[in-house]
Amino acid sequence: MAANSRVTIAAHALAWLELARQRGRPWLTSDEVAASVKTNPVILRRSLGDLHKAGLVRSRRGAGAGFSLARPAEEITMLDVWNAVSPEPLLALHRSEPNQECPVGAGIKPALTDTYDEATEAFRAALARRTIAGILEKILNS
Repeated sequence: MAANSRVTIAAHALAWLELARQRGRPWLTSDEVAASVKTNPVILRRSLGDLHKAGLVRSRRGAGAGFSLARPAEEITMLDVWNAVSPEPLLALHRSEPNQECPVGAGIKPALTDTYDEATEAFRAALARRTIAGILEKILNS
């Protein structure tokens, strides 16, 4: 699955957990969240597991089992979500070393590194300005 899909699934799950909390249901099962996302519960549980490891959701077993937000939705940024579920870099250089005898091959890595670093910094800053509460507000007002 692509990184952006994992982030989208995680953001959807967090927004649904927040809406359920607002409606008096602080805990939802992974099946309930998966039904909203319309994905396989196994995929959703993997995402919730990543969110749990990052401290964004909490879980409980037994009677009343389920997931809930571990922090207020106003304090969970999209950057938090990205960091929790997306281990890959936003932009990557060649997986193998390009031909160093070619002028482009020899210079492509240093030329792109600064560009990629700048783009990644802007991307992360944009995600840091958005919260799950804000995403949910946008959803409900659209």
